[in-house]
Amino acid sequence: MTVFGFHASHEQIHPGKLLAAVIHAERAGFGAAMSSDHFSPWSARQGHSGFAWSWLGAALQATNLPFGVVNAPGQRYHPAIIAQAIGTLGAMYPGRFWAALGTGEASNEHITGDGWPRRDVRTARLRECVDVIRALLAGEEVSHDGLVRVDRAKLWTRPEQPPALIGAAVSVATARWCAEWADGLITVNAPVDHLRQMIDAYRDAGGRGPLHLQAHVSWAPDQAAAEAIAYDQWRSNVFAPPVCWDLEMAEHFDVVSQDVPLEKVTSTVNVSADLGRHVGWLEEYLALGFDQIALHHVGQEQRAFIDAFGAEVLPKLRTAAGSRR
Repeated sequence: MTVFGFHASHEQIHPGKLLAAVIHAERAGFGAAMSSDHFSPWSARQGHSGFAWSWLGAALQATNLPFGVVNAPGQRYHPAIIAQAIGTLGAMYPGRFWAALGTGEASNEHITGDGWPRRDVRTARLRECVDVIRALLAGEEVSHDGLVRVDRAKLWTRPEQPPALIGAAVSVATARWCAEWADGLITVNAPVDHLRQMIDAYRDAGGRGPLHLQAHVSWAPDQAAAEAIAYDQWRSNVFAPPVCWDLEMAEHFDVVSQDVPLEKVTSTVNVSADLGRHVGWLEEYLALGFDQIALHHVGQEQRAFIDAFGAEVLPKLRTAAGSRR
């Protein structure tokens, strides 16, 4: 049955407050959690970007939830280091951790001082990183000379069962490509027809494992307040690739999003004061067959959202999910 989770957005919330939020989310009935992994926020208004891997250890210890993280190995992170991080959390919290791997964004990766590669090079680099991480988690000694370099690396602490490596995709073509290597697929909310095409492409290409969705929502008791939250916090996140991949600084996102209309934001975020409408939107995603849907309230204050969705939305979604079993 579909699990409904809480998305921990490090770009928007101080890690201490975010830890309190995920603890509260578990108590309110959320059944899982996932985490972003950024060096920079998407906007100066968001104002945070804690180190996800430190936070994940605390969050796994403080809750009983399964957790995932979306990571981009290859530039800011060496794949052997990511394999060690995945292996350690997998060993400490068996069966509770997964990692989604993607090609990343320049806003996080430019900090190394290396050039931001072309899209095709980034894709090839990710594929090399996946192979390195898998081999290390399998206990092999790895040396590799390619777009990433590894010299006689071996993980000495590993979980009995390697955590799943999930493919991150926002396009049909990338979903199809992920089927070559991934243990599952993760994407973000989009028009239902597009999501269906991505799922079909992944499965038709032999893609295995669970389907994950991160769903952006904005809720407040008043419609104007829900719209204001989404516009303030998420209007810098409405740009399609390659813009969102290639801009380097939070200030760049703020400049290009100055004149974004509210309608553009509400095409990316499900914005409503009506909890029933949120149920309807989420039931459409549920009907597509997602195994886990992580709810991301795009506001910086999470408690009211957690309480309202825990009491009024999640029970209805669980009933709907149960009827589809």
